[in-house]
This record gives sequence, C-alpha cells and structure tokens, in this order.
Amino acid sequence: MENNSESHYTRAIYTFLRISFVALIVYWSYLIVKPFILITVWSIILSIAIYPLFKWMARKLGGREKLTALILVLVGLTILLVPSVLMIDSTVDSLQDISDKLKTEGLKIPPPKEKVAEWPVFGETVYDTWMMASENLQTVTKKFRPQIRKIGQKTFTFAGHLVTTLLLFLLSIILAGVFLIFARPMKKASYSVFDTLIGEQGADFTRLSVATTKSVVNGILLIAITQSLLGGVGMWLVGIPAAGLWAILVLMIAIVQLPPLLILGPIAIYSFTIVPTTPAIIFTIWCIFVGTSDAILKPLFLGRGVDVPMPAVLVGAIGGVILYGMIGLFVGAVVLAITYKVIDALLVQDVLDQPSDGEEGGSLKEVSPENQGDSNPQGG
Repeated sequence: MENNSESHYTRAIYTFLRISFVALIVYWSYLIVKPFILITVWSIILSIAIYPLFKWMARKLGGREKLTALILVLVGLTILLVPSVLMIDSTVDSLQDISDKLKTEGLKIPPPKEKVAEWPVFGETVYDTWMMASENLQTVTKKFRPQIRKIGQKTFTFAGHLVTTLLLFLLSIILAGVFLIFARPMKKASYSVFDTLIGEQGADFTRLSVATTKSVVNGILLIAITQSLLGGVGMWLVGIPAAGLWAILVLMIAIVQLPPLLILGPIAIYSFTIVPTTPAIIFTIWCIFVGTSDAILKPLFLGRGVDVPMPAVLVGAIGGVILYGMIGLFVGAVVLAITYKVIDALLVQDVLDQPSDGEEGGSLKEVSPENQGDSNPQGG
C-alpha cells in the first residue's frame, strides 16, 4: 500500500512539473509575441477582406500569386501614405501659420457677448474667464498654466500615437500580403483550430467568422474610411486648419455609426468665414454628400454576409480604442462582431438545422460552402 501511495504521489509530482513547464513555456511565448498580436489580427482581417480581389487578380496574371500580392501591397501603401502625408502637411502648415501670427500680431481674443453670462450652470464662470482673457491674456495664461501644460502634453502624446498607428498600418498591409500568399495553409490551420475548440461544426464556424469579418469590413469600416478620405480631401482643398485631425474624427464618428455631419456640419459653417462664398457653398454641398454617402456606398461595398447588431460594433470599436488606440478602433469592431456571432451560433444550436430562407442572418446555413465557395483564405 505504501509503495502504491508513493507511486501515485511521484506521478502527481511529475505531472505537476510537466504541466508547470508547459504553462511556463506557453506564457513566456505569449509575452514574446504579445507586441505582434494586434498587428497580426488586423493583417488577417485585411487579408480576408481583399482575398476575393487577390484571387481575381491572380487569375488575370496567370496564377502568379506573389506578384499579385506585391501589387496589392504597393497599392495599399500608396492609398494609405498619400492622404496621410497630405493631411499631416496640412496640419503642420496650420500650426505654423498660428505660430507666425502669434509672433507678429500676438493673440487677440475678442470680448464675450453679454448672453454668454446667461448660459446655465457655467455661464458666469465662462464669461468672467473669457473677459479676463480679452483684457489681459497673460494673466489668464499664468492662472491656468498647469491645465495648459497638461493639454499640450496630451496633444503631443496624441500626435505620437498617430505616427505609431500609421507605422502599424503600414506593417499590417505588408503582413497581409504575406498572408495572402500563404492563404491555403492558413485555411487548413483555421479549420484545425475550430475543429479542436468546437468539434464537428468547426468548418461551419470558420466560414461564419470569415463571413462576419467581410460583413463588418465591407459594410462599416470601408465605408467609414471612404467618408473620412473624402471629407479630408475636401477640407484640405478648402484650406480648413488641421484637416487631418478633423478627418480622423470623421473616421471615428463613422465607425461608431454616428452621422459624419456632426463633424462636417460645423466645419462647413466655419468655412464661410475663411473662404469666399462660392467655394464655401460648394464645400458645404460636398460635406452633405459625404455625410449621407453611406446610403450609396453600402449597396456597393456590402455583399452577401451576416448581419451584426450595431451595439456589438459600437462597443467593440470604443473598447478597442481604449485598449489599443487608433488601430483598435478597427480590430475591436471586427473581433467583437465575430465573438458575438460565434457565441450566438453556439448558444442557438437549432440554427444549424434550420433550412435557409434566403434572408441574410446569423445562421451557419448562410455561410455554407455552397454560398461562400472558396472566396477567402480562412473559410474557403
């Protein structure tokens, strides 16, 4: 009996040591690859979204997939870099103009109107501070120096995050090109992962994840990016200060499914104070077109896929920004949408047995091999 007890005790010790060793290796490996997880996920999302285009181009080029991937990467880098450089240049020029005016003319603040004091809650405080700034700006600057310093630090931090985000997007486009080349091995790997985690329906859940990714990317992210670029180009042509920053705000507003006119509307009104009437009217019409263009873009970009509740996209986008910054705005929306659809399909198992009624929805029948074909690298 004692020998059996010692044998069980020894095996338990060995088992514990082995499990601890494996856990240590896995955790250590996770720490090593952690900085690359976000960019890898975004690259996979990009590769899934453009894979149909990749296959079409590869057929046109005689099956030369490496050349096709290279062309797509170069086009993607150009699309990203050109607007970014223009908007950064516009923002820098605007800041330089403000700096020159401060050096030559000084900063002059007009006195507030009497109605400001009648604003509820903060009216009198705003009126007094505004009046003090119009009479003696140096006094106000000294009084609020700590707050001004914090705002300046946050502004520089935000600018640094934008540069970092731009570099991450550039790297993700290059990595997405690599994933396109190795699409077939990645497809088999995704099947293996879902088969291990879910079981017999692993292939169906793989296709569901791919269909959800395409639906969110084409129906939400691509439209938001298009609206941001169109709005940014319009602001740059008119000469709106810091056009790049306003374009980023338009992008964020559009992704969380709020009207871009919340940003473009006030800017259009402001344009009448800095440009002649005719260009301002044209710019206002342009802003209205950009703000309502989702009604035109959705039929163009949103193909057959799955419906994702808007709260899932909204929470994913906001949570992604909080955790990972600007790139999390895109990744968070897609990841949470996929999570929602997979959990929904797992909890509602009878969905797997319902016949397709031809409507777009969340059932796995809608993303069956007959409907999806081999149009993506993950779900083929």
